[in-house]
Amino acid sequence: MAIFEALLKIVYHHLLTSTMTEKSTLLLLISIALCCTQLTWGYSAKEDARIIADYKRQLKFNPSELNHAQIARKLVHQANWASVGTISTNSMVKDYPMVNIISINDNDVDHKSTGRIRFLLTDLDFTGPDWQNNNKVTMLFTDEQTLHCMHSRPIIDPMEPTCQRVMISGQVIRMNKDDTSYDEALVSFVERHPAAKNWLKAHKFYLCELDIKNIFVLDYYGGPHNVATNDYYNVQL
Repeated sequence: MAIFEALLKIVYHHLLTSTMTEKSTLLLLISIALCCTQLTWGYSAKEDARIIADYKRQLKFNPSELNHAQIARKLVHQANWASVGTISTNSMVKDYPMVNIISINDNDVDHKSTGRIRFLLTDLDFTGPDWQNNNKVTMLFTDEQTLHCMHSRPIIDPMEPTCQRVMISGQVIRMNKDDTSYDEALVSFVERHPAAKNWLKAHKFYLCELDIKNIFVLDYYGGPHNVATNDYYNVQL
C-alpha cells in the first residue's frame, strides 16, 4: 500500500505539468489501477502479521509465555456450564449440528479442580438422545461466561482471540453407579448445582463424564493451540 501511495503522488505531480492529452492518458491509467487494487484488496498475511507484531509491542507480557494447558483448565473450572455440540437426532433437524447448554462440574468432594468434566443428562432433552446415537461431542468454554471480557478495559469482544476460549472434543460416557467414584462425583455435582436434586427426582437424569480426545485453546492472535490431554490433566490449579 505504501508503494502504491508513493506512485499516486508521482502521477499527481505529472498531472500538474502535463498536457491535456497526457492528462487524459494518466487519468485512464489511474482508473484502471484503482479498479485492479479494489479487486485485490482483502486478507493479507503480511498485514496481519504486522498488526499482531504491533499489538505485541503494546502488551506487558510475551504471548509466547501463555500456558495453554493451564488456560484450558482455568476456563473449565471457573465455568458452571458449557455449550455442547452434537449431531441431532430430532426429526425436525436430523443430522444437523445441535447446540445446547448443560451444567458441568470438574470439582472433587473437596472442591478442588480435577479437570474431569462431569454433567447430568436426560433423554427428555436434545443432548440425551443425540449422544446415544453418536457419543462424539464438542464443548465450548469461554472467558466471557464470567463476563471477564466485557469488564476488561478496553472491552474485549467475545469473538476476539484475546477473549480466551477452549473447545474440548470427546466421547460421552455414562458413569456406572457401581463405580467407586460415582457417589463422590454426584455429591460434588449437586453441591455445585443444588437444583440438580429436583432434576434427579423428576426427570430421570443420569451422570456422565466426557472422555476427552482433543483440546483446542484460542487465547491470542495466530490461531488455536492443540493441548495434549495429559498436559491438561497435569495442571495444578
